[in-house]
Amino acid sequence: MTDTASPLQPPAPAGAPPGAASAERPDYAAFLQQHLASQAFNVVRYELPGESVWLKKAGPAIAAWRYRTLGLLSRWLDVPVLQPVVNPGGQAAIATEVRRLRDLHARGLRVPLVLADAPEGFLMRHLGLPGGNTPSLSDEIEAAARQAPASTLALWQQGFAALQRVHASGTCLSQAFARNMVRCPDGVIGYIDFEDDPLATLPPALCIVKDALCYAHSTALFLDNAGTLEAARADWHGWLAQTDPAVRAALERTVQQMRWVGKLPNQRKLGRDTLRLRAMYGLLRPLP
Repeated sequence: MTDTASPLQPPAPAGAPPGAASAERPDYAAFLQQHLASQAFNVVRYELPGESVWLKKAGPAIAAWRYRTLGLLSRWLDVPVLQPVVNPGGQAAIATEVRRLRDLHARGLRVPLVLADAPEGFLMRHLGLPGGNTPSLSDEIEAAARQAPASTLALWQQGFAALQRVHASGTCLSQAFARNMVRCPDGVIGYIDFEDDPLATLPPALCIVKDALCYAHSTALFLDNAGTLEAARADWHGWLAQTDPAVRAALERTVQQMRWVGKLPNQRKLGRDTLRLRAMYGLLRPLP
């Protein structure tokens, strides 16, 4: 999300003196309508008395043709998990995110609370402390890999366990990269960004596979840099041995078709994206 802080006050209740802010619960719906038209960016953070909120408004629609290349690649490689999950953008994406946030909240998962919504946008509560920043789990793991390598594995395990809680609740995330997870002030992992719904496109088993691969792809290089990749690999295969057979079969097939990645040299000149893939394969490759 784009953090463009703006210290605006919630609207005062009807009949209140000019300039008086509400001492009670703010009128979130009125605040949303007041700022939707004037907000310059799609996502803006506002500081209200005692809380921070985010206002997210609809962006432009996304043309479906942008997903065709990935769809063709999925069929050509015969890897169904690469099938794209279409994010239409615009008001449809807003409606999807509001619905998914409320569904995940109802399942007892830590997501931003939707305070008010409209077709053009919605208002949600910040997962961190008022006025404070909440770094993503990706940022935390990357920092740990540089400064405190011994703590990297514990952070990774916490995120991996949080991902499994989502699946145990009967649903999935949207883009399960570590950048879309945060550790809240009480230590609980929260989840953000739900503009698409994989369950509307893919069967449940492949949704779980997609989540797992996203998490692995976004964290494996940090684990490798910290020297904890092999320990995480043991955790990964411990989970794999106990997961649903359809999930296990799809993951094993994907890893089988990634074998060529493991033969790439570990050289920075190949670029960070290639190193991420190489580390990801190192995390997922079969145990001896």
